[in-house]
Amino acid sequence: MRRLFVAVLCLVLVACFLTTRSWAEAKPLMMATTTSTDNTGLLDYLIPKFETATGIEVKWTATGTGKALKLGENCDVDILMVHAPPAEKKFVNNGFGVDRREIMYNDFVIIGPDEDVAAIKSKSIKDALQTIKTKQAIFVSRGDNSGTNKKELSLWKAANLSIPEKENWYVQTGQGMLATINIAAERNGYTMADRGTYIKYEDTLKGNPPLKILVEGDAVLLNQYSVIAIDKKHCSEAQYDTATQFIEWITGVEAQQLIRNFKLLGKPLFTPNAKM
Repeated sequence: MRRLFVAVLCLVLVACFLTTRSWAEAKPLMMATTTSTDNTGLLDYLIPKFETATGIEVKWTATGTGKALKLGENCDVDILMVHAPPAEKKFVNNGFGVDRREIMYNDFVIIGPDEDVAAIKSKSIKDALQTIKTKQAIFVSRGDNSGTNKKELSLWKAANLSIPEKENWYVQTGQGMLATINIAAERNGYTMADRGTYIKYEDTLKGNPPLKILVEGDAVLLNQYSVIAIDKKHCSEAQYDTATQFIEWITGVEAQQLIRNFKLLGKPLFTPNAKM
């Protein structure tokens, strides 16, 4: 009986050792993502739930979408969560990524001071940008090749305007969204933000921020987010299977409901729209 007990104990200890070793050797899933999913607190809310459900650790780097795509191209990460559809599709077509799936959206808004010195409130995005340029009102751009910056530049072009990058009233921060909003507030100027980050900014200032939403609602202001796995054919060390688990989870019923429930000041920051 004693020998049997010792044998069972040894088996249990070996199993524990192997499990511990397996966990120790497991590599975390590395993700590059846009600043808005990080700044808003969405990832701090979602990732622990994914880790609990799967036992997979996730580490992420928050940066502009352009830099995130470059991290994927350079094989520095396993998966991307970004929001610049044309650049994403080019990334996939160039053989860097696979399995692009839409997961959620919000929209872009133009924000500015209450006094609205350029009088752009409730104008279309095209008319608002034309007015800002005509009146040479301070406009603060991220200027960082992020998804938001890419969208902003496309809107100047869509308004039949040249990008005012050499104008004194056009300020490029080279920083993330919250930092850019704060600079716009300091300069009493305008900027473009995604609604989720704006709500986070509004919440931080207890619902009374100096910059208000002045232009919104145009269909062209839709802001779509997607996930993309890095292609193992391009990056042999990419954790494709683990990335696939994350993609299946975040496009599944549970995670989509979690995204729907994520609110600040009673306002949803993102709307889930994964096709199941």
